[in-house]
Amino acid sequence: MKHCSVLVLALIFLVSCEAESEYSALPCYFAYQNSFYLDETLSTAMNKDSRGVFCQISESFSGGVTYLNFKNNYGLSSQKKETALEQGTAYVIGRNNGIIVGFQTMNDMPRDGFVAYDLQCPNCVRRHTSYINPNYRLEMQSSGIAICTKCGKHYDMNNRGVIQDGEEGDVNLTQYVATTTGPQGYLLVRNQ
Repeated sequence: MKHCSVLVLALIFLVSCEAESEYSALPCYFAYQNSFYLDETLSTAMNKDSRGVFCQISESFSGGVTYLNFKNNYGLSSQKKETALEQGTAYVIGRNNGIIVGFQTMNDMPRDGFVAYDLQCPNCVRRHTSYINPNYRLEMQSSGIAICTKCGKHYDMNNRGVIQDGEEGDVNLTQYVATTTGPQGYLLVRNQ
């Protein structure tokens, strides 16, 4: 019986490792309580009834003040001043200050299809061996496609970030673990 228990635990561990392998180990951490801020732009992407709406999140600094910037793939944008609570949190917003979150239309993923992607083109990063370059950013389209501003590759945000026009050796969008409790709720994005 003891050997059976060990075997079952080993199998569970193996399966859980396999499930996590699709998520990046690159540093990423963003936690946001939208019930406090009620940001409308971010809310559009945290609503499971609005599948296909994605929101880009980044930080900016102006006049000694830190802001969180939100922009969805339908053109809505907003900005919120970070409070002392956020400033005390060590956000790592993707490779180069940017992540994309939203509910994909393909509903076969964990967490009901809620996803988070890095805002940089993973293929440009790999080709040019640089993790930080603003020229590798993705532009979101209302169709749910993200297009690299450098190489022009297309990624389907509604289907696990799959590359649509890749070449041999190309990879899909970098994914992070993402959870939300709804439009006026909590958002957490982290690496595996």
